Amino acid sequence: MPERETRLLVLDDNVNYETNYYRLHKGLVLRFVLAPNLQSHDVRLSCNHPQRRASLQFRRDRFLDVSWRNPTGRWFDESERYADVEVHSAGSFQFKIEYEKIENGDVKKVVKRGYFVVDPTLYLTKDTSLPFDAICCHTVLSKNLGPFSYWKDKLKVSKATGYNMIHFTPVQQLGGSQSAYSIADQLRSNPNFQIGRSPVLKRLKTSGHFGDVGRVLEMEEGLKRIGDLVESVRHEWAILSITDVVWNHTSNDTPWLRDHPEAAYNLVNSPHLRPAFALDQKLHEFAVEIGDGKWEAEGVPPLVRTDDELRAIVSLLHRKIVPETRLWEYYAVDYDRIVDEFKSVLSREDAPRPDNPDRENVQLVVIQDPEYRRFGSTVDIDVAVKMFNISKPYCVDEGKRINMCCFDLRQKLESLCNYIRYYVVQDHVNAAIANVEATIRYEHLESHGPKQEKVDRDHPLAPKYFTNLRGDESLSNADIEGDAGRYVIAHNGWVMNADPLANFASSTSNVYVRRELLAWGDSCKLNYGDSPSDSPWLWAHMEEYTKITARLFHGFRIDNCHNTPIHVAEHLLDVARHIRPDLYVIAELFTNSEYTDNVFVNRLGINSLIREAMSAYDPHDLGRLVYRYGGEPVGSFMHPSVRPLNSCVAHAIFMDATHDNQTQIESRTVYNVLPNTALVAMACCASGSTKGYDELVPHHIHVVNEKREFTSWSDVAPEVDEASYVTTSNGIIEGKRALNRLHAWMGEEGYNQVFVDQVTEHVIAVTRHRPSTHESVILVAHTVFWSPRDHYVATESNAGHTGYVPPLCVQGEIEEVIFEGTLLKCDSACDFARDSRHVNGLKSHRLSFREHVSLADSKMCQLDEAKSTSDTQEVRFVHFPPGTIVAIKTHLFPGASDSVRLLRSQLGLSMPAVSDASVSSSESWFGEHFNVLLSRLTLSDLNRILYRCDAEEREDGCGGVYGLASGSLPYAGIEGVMSVLAGVHLRNDQGHPICNNLRDGDWLIDFTSNRLLLHSRTKEIGKVLEKMFTLLKRLPRYLIPAYFSALLTKMNRKLQQRAWESMSTFVSRGSTFVKELARGSVQLCGHLPSSPLPPLSPKGIVGASGEEPATLAAGLPHFATGYMRCWGRDTFIALRGLLLTTGRYKEARNIILGFAGCLRHGLIPNLLAGGRGARYNCRDAVWWWLQSIRDYCTIVPKGVEILNAPVSRLFPTDDSEPQPAGKVDMPLCHVMQEALQRHAMGIAFRERNAGSSLDQNMKPEGFDVSAGIDWKTGFVYGGSAFNCGTWMDKVGESDQAGNRGVPATPRDGSAVELVGLCKSVVHWLTKVCADGLYKDKGVMTDIEGLGERLVTWSQWDKLIQESFERHFWIPDADVDVSHIEDANFIHRRTIYRDTVGATQRFADFQLRPNFPIAMTVAPELFVPEHAWKALDMVETTLLGKLGMATLDPKDWAYRGVYDNGQDSNIFETARGFNYHQGPEWLWVTGYFLRAKLHFSQVVDGGSHASETIQLIHHVVARHREALESSQWKGLVELTNVGGLECKDSCAVQAWSMSCMLDVLYDVGSIKMRP
Repeated sequence: MPERETRLLVLDDNVNYETNYYRLHKGLVLRFVLAPNLQSHDVRLSCNHPQRRASLQFRRDRFLDVSWRNPTGRWFDESERYADVEVHSAGSFQFKIEYEKIENGDVKKVVKRGYFVVDPTLYLTKDTSLPFDAICCHTVLSKNLGPFSYWKDKLKVSKATGYNMIHFTPVQQLGGSQSAYSIADQLRSNPNFQIGRSPVLKRLKTSGHFGDVGRVLEMEEGLKRIGDLVESVRHEWAILSITDVVWNHTSNDTPWLRDHPEAAYNLVNSPHLRPAFALDQKLHEFAVEIGDGKWEAEGVPPLVRTDDELRAIVSLLHRKIVPETRLWEYYAVDYDRIVDEFKSVLSREDAPRPDNPDRENVQLVVIQDPEYRRFGSTVDIDVAVKMFNISKPYCVDEGKRINMCCFDLRQKLESLCNYIRYYVVQDHVNAAIANVEATIRYEHLESHGPKQEKVDRDHPLAPKYFTNLRGDESLSNADIEGDAGRYVIAHNGWVMNADPLANFASSTSNVYVRRELLAWGDSCKLNYGDSPSDSPWLWAHMEEYTKITARLFHGFRIDNCHNTPIHVAEHLLDVARHIRPDLYVIAELFTNSEYTDNVFVNRLGINSLIREAMSAYDPHDLGRLVYRYGGEPVGSFMHPSVRPLNSCVAHAIFMDATHDNQTQIESRTVYNVLPNTALVAMACCASGSTKGYDELVPHHIHVVNEKREFTSWSDVAPEVDEASYVTTSNGIIEGKRALNRLHAWMGEEGYNQVFVDQVTEHVIAVTRHRPSTHESVILVAHTVFWSPRDHYVATESNAGHTGYVPPLCVQGEIEEVIFEGTLLKCDSACDFARDSRHVNGLKSHRLSFREHVSLADSKMCQLDEAKSTSDTQEVRFVHFPPGTIVAIKTHLFPGASDSVRLLRSQLGLSMPAVSDASVSSSESWFGEHFNVLLSRLTLSDLNRILYRCDAEEREDGCGGVYGLASGSLPYAGIEGVMSVLAGVHLRNDQGHPICNNLRDGDWLIDFTSNRLLLHSRTKEIGKVLEKMFTLLKRLPRYLIPAYFSALLTKMNRKLQQRAWESMSTFVSRGSTFVKELARGSVQLCGHLPSSPLPPLSPKGIVGASGEEPATLAAGLPHFATGYMRCWGRDTFIALRGLLLTTGRYKEARNIILGFAGCLRHGLIPNLLAGGRGARYNCRDAVWWWLQSIRDYCTIVPKGVEILNAPVSRLFPTDDSEPQPAGKVDMPLCHVMQEALQRHAMGIAFRERNAGSSLDQNMKPEGFDVSAGIDWKTGFVYGGSAFNCGTWMDKVGESDQAGNRGVPATPRDGSAVELVGLCKSVVHWLTKVCADGLYKDKGVMTDIEGLGERLVTWSQWDKLIQESFERHFWIPDADVDVSHIEDANFIHRRTIYRDTVGATQRFADFQLRPNFPIAMTVAPELFVPEHAWKALDMVETTLLGKLGMATLDPKDWAYRGVYDNGQDSNIFETARGFNYHQGPEWLWVTGYFLRAKLHFSQVVDGGSHASETIQLIHHVVARHREALESSQWKGLVELTNVGGLECKDSCAVQAWSMSCMLDVLYDVGSIKMRP
């Protein structure tokens, strides 16, 4: 059963979802998942998408919680949580997430909101629907359709031209201007339609009882008849209908405005408009006076024609006209009133005392009068008293002092008012006059303007901003502030570059007073307020209007959407969708911002944004728009059924022209009409046009001024009244019909991939590709943006000039020429004659158009057989003059087609019917045989198949990893390709170098399979790939990236699954992150000839026959091969996580025994080098080895049996030569005992071959190795100031800085983690010895003064236990520390010392992240309360983004940025000297978290356990984020301070991966959630 289509929306703390656009369709599952940065939070998710319960209809404010599910079923690992919403309703829906996070130490509640928009289903019939990308929409001005009885004849033009959607402008009664968008009555049809009354209405009219009831019925009947027509058109013609909804304004002569003036912005409910009205009224009076000739003496005649006259007008406005309005008085204060009030306060008996101490902290400002009365503004009198009630020592009495204070206040008020008058208000005035000047210049002087001359009452200087519903010419100030002001309403309009989310008519806006509005003088802006309670009648009225319109039409175009209050549109669309759930909504936005567009699209659920080809400024830009507005690139990657939901560009309805703008003929050329609309038709989105475009109407059909009717359709050329009809011969109708049919067919058939090629400056080729069959449609258009030369133009008698058009290379076989056409100029062309009754088009041009012709019969292009090949065909353009288009259909050649069928079958993809029996019966590549091959693969085999870095691959006899133009792949194996390809696939990045490489040749394809054919254990998998790739190579090159990715993804998924199934249930049933970490076990564990495991005893070999034992690489790529691959310390720190928790017990056993065979001097090698070249220069590897044996015995079933496993001793004695495997065998427990005994007696030796050949940086003294046990404390100790015996092992390398040979961190003495490891081992041996599983009872030692004696395991354990806290704990500041030697070095309290007895005494007291290691392996050592305090200190001081700072940031030696390549004279950092002096290492984070987890359960009764689990989840989430973003698919070795990238770090480090697995394993061992 196919997996249900699911989209994954990742919830991320760093993403603002409100401006992201997520588009879905019904039937999908929307799955919310958490990004790593939220996986550790308790996230509440809610959504207002309705549940399937019928009783719960959509309500925008009703959010229901969406529950999280955890597929792993493990409480401790909730990284896989998801929450599903079944998408079944169309519209705009909101989701909300709530959680808490800590910022700067404070808990902050976070609430994030986002939207998803669900497409409606556009039903043509009960069973068929119209895909969005198949829409061909035709805009008609309803008012120009004429009487209703003729509508169907006129609309038949749309049907005959191939449109499947009609956009009607408003069908309601229009206002006096007859603008198509100025509605006078929203609830009544336009009476000009002459819709006949029903018999019942006629009888009511005749009887004289028509009345209000009759008028309501008439209203409903008129609109109902239109609704019937709409349904008839849908049923009979399969055409849907949409209409405009006008919510933002109404006509000035709307009857109900007189009864409800509060529905508009008037001078009472919006008194802030009073200054603007005063200015508007004055400008109108000025225009009347100009018309009367009053200002001729000032150089302003009634006819304004010149710049001088304009300058005279502007001068008068500045000098005389506008100053007379005294606008500043609306913002000013009444000095006398304020001063009198001030004096009254100071004169009271309880008057405030002078010289208020707060007077310097307050400021006097003018408080604007909200009613905008002249001199109505005020100030805060209390502030005035504080500031100006001051002592006046020179005043002899109180009265004079008060008068002086009043004088000071008056001066301040005058200063404030002068600022308002001469700066603030004058700035408004200057802006207003400048805008009036610009309007006059456009209207009277500009060449592209209307060139109006007259100025008078009917021809004002600038559009009026206000209408007085009572018709009064002029209002006094008293009228403005009185009831008459209710009837002065503000016009609506357009503000350039305004914030569309801000209301330009609000009290915070100065648009009206600054004359920034491009006003529509026939309409007023509606005032909804913030909610229905602010204007209940208006909300109810517009709701009814919306309901009626939703019943009649299948969709809405929201007029003036960007200026419609968004909360109003949101509410009214909810009302509409309640009536028609599958409402199609389009809108045109002018926000100049995709983010702002998305706010409207999200909140309103806009399905398609209107885009216009006319916005393209040249052919190249038009091609860009075609590509941008829809579709994926040709050859796009295949989508799985479960895939991420990405924010996308809002769906477009791409118009060749809209009804608001000039025509192609006016703004470009008539010859561009056909190429322009053809390119629009090829866009993978909805398409559209406007009535008149196809008929070649050469002028804009104005929504206000056009009075003529549209033409009707005729199937044949009419013999009479020719201007009333159009046929296929008119304009480009024949071509447009073919284009519309092609566009709809491509949308329905899934031609959803697009390629746009700018062939020449003027020629554009657009390919639409169907990915299921790999058929294509290619349209080539010769655009004509600018007037061509006469001889270029095709006419009836002249072929025109093609110019140079490069040939078209088709990767496939041409099936047919779908159509070809060009616009010809008629030889008998005459000038355009405008018909008086009907909107008519040009007769001077005709379309030459042919459909469905063979390439051989084409007049425009020919097949160039000489240049065609077996997999390509080349087409030459022989006759392709400007204005020409041609569309061809192509399919794959038979061989490629059969290969595609087989590939798609193997991938489980849908495909057309199989014609070849061999294809249909072929064996599945991923079937039973493949499963058998998988079952034979070991994890070491998978290491070779999936991974291998460059050095490993070269050693394997190959040429290293594959290199791309962007750089080399991280691995040679399949995961190396997938690490790049997966992200490229996710982004569908067809321009990535890996896609270019695959299209250009077979090199990467062959590399992927050939490397596997070289090895016997991977050869069969290589053959499977080779078989796949043989078919792949037969495909056209543009398809290879998609199919290569699909094949390799499926192969990789099965190989990864095989890896996880070969591991423990902790992995195989674990979360994705556990599995990703466990991949480290495969990445890093394999066999390399240059770095083998020392020979195992033939008696104890465990593994696949013929398979060499694997070793663990310390890190990639730096520690991959040779002697640098295997480090004793790194191996055994990583062994628990990478091999034991993952269930790779065999490999763990072999490695433990292999290293045991190399024991020498009582030590395990630091560098293994196959054993024979081992170097014994570290003190800690042996203790990590012993700890790993303990872990093995504890975790592995019957693990204690390893104690008696045979070990082949490579060096039976310190000085012996290497021995062959099996010659000297002994049980592992004896080797362990030897190591412990040698430490008990003391170890001291000089490394073999000491000198520069062994280590070029080490000083001679550094080659002396020592270790032992201090029997006063039981602590292991060792080292010197000349070497580094622990994991902090950096030795200086810089001669310039003088640090060569100097250990940066000697850590000699007793290092805290080694003491802890020693305690862990002897504590365990106490138990296994008591259980009879370990023979030796202890170690013999020669304690000074006591002679040789046995120290039992329990005695040793007890000695360490009793000594530890006293020597290592540094208590609180109030506790005496006199018992601590060199206590003067203490600079941090409540921590454990890093070492005891170091040569550099200060080093003992440095805060480093090592004691949490001891806490983890030997928690019994620590006083729990002390441990908890110390861990808190580590958390606040050392814990970084991913790793732990290796040194206290306040330490004098701290340097947080590691750069090994930088040499300088800076001792502390040159050549990476600070490797462990601050940079943040990841592996110790694991030990810190494990220690924190343990002690959280024992301190304070376990009350800290829950918060600790939260901390662990938080830190783990950051590691998951880092791993997922890593091209190497691993965790790095270290980072610089703050988690910044360290370029010298290994990209994958064994112990980084391992220790994070350890954490998750330990958390999982807790039986229940704390």
